[in-house]
Amino acid sequence: WLKPSGSSNFGGSSRFGRRHVRRGGGSTMATTAQFWSKLRAAQVNKVAPRVINSGQGSHLEIDAKKYLNFCSSHYLGFAEHPRLKKAAKDAVDKFGLGTGYRTLTGTHSLHVELEKKIAHFKGTEAAVCFTSAYAANASAVQTILGKEDIVISDQLNHASIIDAVRVAGVQNKFAYKHSDMGDLETQLKAASELQQKPKSNGENPMILIVTDGVFSMDGDLAPLPQIVDLAKKYDALTMVDDAHGEGVIGKGGRGVVNHFGLEGEVDIEIGSLSKAFSVMGGFIAAKQPLIDCYLMAARQRLFSIALTIPDTAALLEAVTMLDESEDLVRKLWDNVQYLNKGFAELGFDIGNSETPIIPVMLGDEDLARSFSARLFEEGVFASAICFPMVPKGTARVRVIVSASFSRDDCDAGLAAFKKVKAELC
Repeated sequence: WLKPSGSSNFGGSSRFGRRHVRRGGGSTMATTAQFWSKLRAAQVNKVAPRVINSGQGSHLEIDAKKYLNFCSSHYLGFAEHPRLKKAAKDAVDKFGLGTGYRTLTGTHSLHVELEKKIAHFKGTEAAVCFTSAYAANASAVQTILGKEDIVISDQLNHASIIDAVRVAGVQNKFAYKHSDMGDLETQLKAASELQQKPKSNGENPMILIVTDGVFSMDGDLAPLPQIVDLAKKYDALTMVDDAHGEGVIGKGGRGVVNHFGLEGEVDIEIGSLSKAFSVMGGFIAAKQPLIDCYLMAARQRLFSIALTIPDTAALLEAVTMLDESEDLVRKLWDNVQYLNKGFAELGFDIGNSETPIIPVMLGDEDLARSFSARLFEEGVFASAICFPMVPKGTARVRVIVSASFSRDDCDAGLAAFKKVKAELC
């Protein structure tokens, strides 16, 4: 309801500086009064987040009390790692804090080094960084597709993918049932028929298949090998948002494309630098000609400030550490296996997760919220995930595992779940 009906006309006959009366009576004053009235009425539903007074480690401090952090995506514990903190401090001492626009004075040597390191880590020809993975997704789609092109998307894709398609203005949108390759092929057949009609510029529409690599609500993996095969069969591009796969799966955390042995087979890889890498930002990794296209034309890069100096330095250290050793990734997966076994022994349904995202399925939304609240009272911070984030009847408490957990942390978390289950279930 916040969007105006009809299109804006900022460049045409809008009457700035004058109050004008609409045809049929009424004025903009009445419209703005209604706007503010709706906002004030909506304030009753405002939910304030819990305020953290500590770093994002295995435990969080909230209102002077420590809580086991079962709901943060810092998979490798980098958020408080001494090497990342030292790298950021040293860079600030040497270079200061801020940067600028990448096309003017904002491309620092650290940015160039980071992008080269990410490309090497991912096994692609090149990479380009953005200040968020959300911006990277928007750039990836908007820069190469127009309204007459075609997007085919998994029904459970992340909101940033949905918004990226909207920003691009693509009108030919198809959605396939979650990870259903038969339905994907059905949508591809329909898209192929549509592709036969040339665009207004005479070219045939491009088809882009988009999927999450790891689905963040259930922890399952996209069936990438089959997606790639279908893309080749129907002459489509492929794009994978691997926000929850980077640093987590694949050799040394190189992501879902590496996990399936598909390096060079996926056209566009999107990564987050704020989850396993624990800093901020996002990137696109791809072949050099496509990265050059993004360097020259991606609006989210051209008209936005670059990553800060300390952020970039910390990210460089994180990628360096993953290149050096797989120890943290191995520890993460040891914790995943331990907790999966523990939840199963306690009789919890943990779905079909293949990643460190463990959905403790409860079904009923009120139960999920009460369960999460009681866990918090027991010193465990684990979020209830309810409709509309997941379909009705599939509410759960989502646990996100970290390499920062000790075995005692895992045992304490399982003990809290056991206690709350005995009370509420």
